[in-house]
Amino acid sequence: MKNKVKLHRVMRDKTQEELANSIGVSRQTIHAIERNKFVPSVQTALKLADYFNVKVEELFQLEEKQGK
Repeated sequence: MKNKVKLHRVMRDKTQEELANSIGVSRQTIHAIERNKFVPSVQTALKLADYFNVKVEELFQLEEKQGK
């Protein structure tokens, strides 16, 4: 799953720590999400979308599988 969490965070001049504290997760979770190493729960994805005032679809996009 691709995401634009880092892009939105940087555009708002927030650190990973500030974002994490705002939505109630660890800084390591934000780091892992931004690096595409962790797919957030629906609840976390919704919190991120709400925080950035965007639709979930603007933050997260499923990667298309090869051959489809």
